[in-house]
Amino acid sequence: MPRTRSAGAGPTHHRTMAEYALQELREAIILGELAPGTPLRLDELARQLDMSISPIREAVRRLEALGLAKHVPHHGAKVLPFDADELRDLFAVRLGLESLAVRQAAERLTPEAADAARSHLSRLDEARAVRDVREAMRAHADFHFTLYDACRSEWLPALIRPAWDRAERYRPALLSAEGELQERHREIDARLLARCAAGDADGAAQALYEHLELASEFFAVELGGRGIFER
Repeated sequence: MPRTRSAGAGPTHHRTMAEYALQELREAIILGELAPGTPLRLDELARQLDMSISPIREAVRRLEALGLAKHVPHHGAKVLPFDADELRDLFAVRLGLESLAVRQAAERLTPEAADAARSHLSRLDEARAVRDVREAMRAHADFHFTLYDACRSEWLPALIRPAWDRAERYRPALLSAEGELQERHREIDARLLARCAAGDADGAAQALYEHLELASEFFAVELGGRGIFER
């Protein structure tokens, strides 16, 4: 379930209460705290997050736009279930957009941006060490978008973000503390940064492909044993 808002939370770090509510509810869905099929009752969520219904209503609308929830007539919104076909579509879109972004990043990454990306990987390692999946998820996103922003395109990061956000509900298994697949995921992230820092566009694109293709093993059962990009 979403966490109760503590003193200093909310608007201190978010522009609006609705943005704070969106982050809490989105992460609760991604982490499985709000399971598929769970009704998103506005009054109950408002009570849990210690805020009025208005920002909760706005947050739920944005969850629907992200494809994490669906409005059911006469019943309100519910958390959407896992959908293997949607997962394939999302990863195909991400491959196209993110490959282009890392190729451009390899040509334009500054030393300052490379250092920032390394610091996010360090945050990721620290979060995994203490099994803080929320912080690991945030550090992982910050790492990738440091690279995507380095492509210096106004459009690419903005186009990547909706597919990234929608795919996040499939990501927590990648960020858990232990496991051979998790270690491969971390190694690929490090290689992606190294290829971008070295100006190797082809190497960066290959690392990005391997990063996404790893989902085939994490979700082997749901994907029927086929690769994430197989149809």
